[in-house]
Amino acid sequence: QVQLVESGGGLVQSGWPLRLSCAASGLFFTLLTMAWYRQAPGMQRELVSHITISGSTTYADSVKGRFTISRDNAKNTVYLQMNSLKPEDTAVYYCNSIDKWGQGTQVTVSA
Repeated sequence: QVQLVESGGGLVQSGWPLRLSCAASGLFFTLLTMAWYRQAPGMQRELVSHITISGSTTYADSVKGRFTISRDNAKNTVYLQMNSLKPEDTAVYYCNSIDKWGQGTQVTVSA
Protein backbone atom coordinates (compact mmCIF):
# COMPACT_ATOMS: atom_id res chain seq x y z
CA GLN A 1 0.00 0.00 0.00
CA VAL A 2 1.41 3.35 -1.06
CA GLN A 3 1.62 5.97 1.66
CA LEU A 4 2.88 9.53 1.56
CA VAL A 5 2.98 11.18 4.98
CA GLU A 6 3.75 14.87 5.27
CA SER A 7 4.99 16.62 8.38
CA GLY A 8 6.56 19.89 9.42
CA GLY A 9 3.76 22.36 8.85
CA GLY A 10 2.76 24.97 11.39
CA LEU A 11 2.14 28.62 12.18
CA VAL A 12 5.05 30.99 11.67
CA GLN A 13 5.62 34.69 11.29
CA SER A 14 6.42 36.31 7.99
CA GLY A 15 10.09 35.88 7.14
CA TRP A 16 10.56 32.73 9.18
CA PRO A 17 11.53 29.33 7.73
CA LEU A 18 9.88 25.92 7.82
CA ARG A 19 10.94 22.56 6.50
CA LEU A 20 8.36 20.07 5.29
CA SER A 21 9.05 16.37 5.04
CA CYS A 22 7.26 13.65 3.12
CA ALA A 23 7.97 10.05 4.03
CA ALA A 24 7.07 7.57 1.31
CA SER A 25 6.38 3.87 1.58
CA GLY A 26 5.03 1.16 -0.65
CA LEU A 27 6.57 2.50 -3.83
CA PHE A 28 9.88 2.47 -5.65
CA PHE A 29 10.88 5.87 -4.34
CA THR A 30 14.20 6.00 -6.13
CA LEU A 31 12.48 5.55 -9.49
CA LEU A 32 9.95 8.32 -9.10
CA THR A 33 9.71 12.04 -9.53
CA MET A 34 8.39 13.59 -6.34
CA ALA A 35 6.52 16.87 -6.05
CA TRP A 36 5.06 19.35 -3.61
CA TYR A 37 1.75 21.05 -4.32
CA ARG A 38 -0.21 23.56 -2.27
CA GLN A 39 -3.79 24.67 -2.06
CA ALA A 40 -4.92 27.89 -0.46
CA PRO A 41 -8.56 28.41 0.59
CA GLY A 42 -10.77 28.99 -2.43
CA MET A 43 -7.90 28.38 -4.82
CA GLN A 44 -6.90 25.54 -7.12
CA ARG A 45 -4.11 23.22 -6.11
CA GLU A 46 -0.86 24.39 -7.65
CA LEU A 47 2.54 22.83 -8.24
CA VAL A 48 5.18 24.31 -5.98
CA SER A 49 8.20 22.23 -6.91
CA HIS A 50 9.27 18.85 -8.17
CA ILE A 51 12.46 16.79 -8.16
CA THR A 52 13.34 14.02 -10.59
CA ILE A 53 15.23 10.83 -9.89
CA SER A 54 18.39 12.52 -11.13
CA GLY A 55 17.87 15.47 -8.84
CA SER A 56 16.69 18.00 -11.41
CA THR A 57 14.29 20.49 -9.90
CA THR A 58 11.68 23.01 -10.93
CA TYR A 59 9.94 25.71 -8.92
CA ALA A 60 6.91 27.90 -9.25
CA ASP A 61 7.89 31.48 -9.98
CA SER A 62 6.34 32.60 -6.71
CA VAL A 63 8.77 30.50 -4.63
CA LYS A 64 11.97 30.64 -6.68
CA GLY A 65 14.92 31.68 -4.58
CA ARG A 66 13.05 31.00 -1.32
CA PHE A 67 12.14 27.30 -1.44
CA THR A 68 14.42 24.33 -1.98
CA ILE A 69 13.29 20.78 -2.69
CA SER A 70 15.55 17.84 -1.94
CA ARG A 71 15.33 14.09 -1.54
CA ASP A 72 17.02 11.45 0.54
CA ASN A 73 16.66 8.17 -1.32
CA ALA A 74 18.08 6.20 1.61
CA LYS A 75 15.22 7.45 3.77
CA ASN A 76 12.51 7.48 1.07
CA THR A 77 11.88 11.08 2.01
CA VAL A 78 11.47 14.31 0.11
CA TYR A 79 11.86 17.71 1.76
CA LEU A 80 10.77 21.24 1.07
CA GLN A 81 12.86 23.89 2.78
CA MET A 82 10.87 27.10 2.83
CA ASN A 83 12.67 30.31 3.70
CA SER A 84 11.49 33.91 3.87
CA LEU A 85 7.90 32.79 4.17
CA LYS A 86 5.18 35.23 3.21
CA PRO A 87 1.49 35.35 4.17
CA GLU A 88 0.64 34.37 0.59
CA ASP A 89 2.44 31.07 1.17
CA THR A 90 -0.35 30.09 3.56
CA ALA A 91 -1.89 26.86 2.26
CA VAL A 92 -2.18 23.14 2.76
CA TYR A 93 0.93 21.55 1.30
CA TYR A 94 0.67 18.14 -0.32
CA CYS A 95 3.28 15.59 -1.30
CA ASN A 96 2.71 13.86 -4.62
CA SER A 97 4.04 11.03 -6.72
CA ILE A 98 2.23 10.22 -9.98
CA ASP A 99 -1.37 9.71 -8.80
CA LYS A 100 -0.62 9.33 -5.09
CA TRP A 101 -1.17 12.10 -2.58
CA GLY A 102 -0.44 12.64 1.07
CA GLN A 103 -3.01 13.97 3.51
CA GLY A 104 -1.49 17.44 3.50
CA THR A 105 0.10 19.64 6.13
CA GLN A 106 -1.10 23.13 6.97
CA VAL A 107 1.31 26.04 6.67
CA THR A 108 0.11 29.36 8.02
CA VAL A 109 2.21 32.50 7.76
CA SER A 110 1.13 35.50 9.79
CA ALA A 111 1.95 39.03 8.71
